[in-house]
Amino acid sequence: MRVISLNANGIRAAARKGFFKWLPRQSVDVMCIQETRAQIHQLNAAEFRPRRYHSFYEDAEKKGYSGVALYCRREPDEIIRGFGSAEFDAEGRYIEARFGNLSIVSIYMPSGSSSDIRQQAKFRFLDEFGDYLDRIRRNGRLYILCGDWNIAHKQIDLKNWRSNQKNSGFLPEERAWMTELFEDREFADAFREVNSEPAQYTWWSNRGRSWEKNVGWRIDYQVVSSMLRNRVQSASIYKRKRFSDHAPLIIDYELD
Repeated sequence: MRVISLNANGIRAAARKGFFKWLPRQSVDVMCIQETRAQIHQLNAAEFRPRRYHSFYEDAEKKGYSGVALYCRREPDEIIRGFGSAEFDAEGRYIEARFGNLSIVSIYMPSGSSSDIRQQAKFRFLDEFGDYLDRIRRNGRLYILCGDWNIAHKQIDLKNWRSNQKNSGFLPEERAWMTELFEDREFADAFREVNSEPAQYTWWSNRGRSWEKNVGWRIDYQVVSSMLRNRVQSASIYKRKRFSDHAPLIIDYELD
């Protein structure tokens, strides 16, 4: 099974950059998209419903903001929208497709880089979502949680780690939350199960020449249940073409 995750930074902008011409050639089973930044009624064009896929969008109440989507080759048994948060479900940050005992999720975590108010909202999200993860890891289902987590976990996961230790996305509290995710909560970072190399980034600032110099961050993950860590076959970050300031994260799993 091939699962791809991409923060599109606007699905309509990604479309103009050739995303929907690229997608049919990827043999993807489930495509997870974050930051669609569009209302469902703005996505009536045929290209936003790719052929041979079942398309599902969860947009934010606020126009031009957030939003997640799933394109599934096989029709899911069920679609879950939101994770039960009174504050954050209205922001279009979580959509889940269920296939038997397997759940594949597209998730877009808040960024805290714009202001302290947004950073405090991010911390509230981490608290709520952490509680949610505690519940689901005991429910007997297998999870692949794909998306923009807006946190670089370790020094290896961003180029300029020294100068970013007090910046959102690499704060000690955020990194500790990720450590808790992978250690105490026993989820796994699918990419790092098969790739331990440095300079494996998924996002580059539009400032300066970050892309050309590969001054990036690895903030996009596929986080999997512990029972799936040995099912990861290969992982790659697609950089031949750019559809966004993020790159597609492609992971193949040994799953039916």
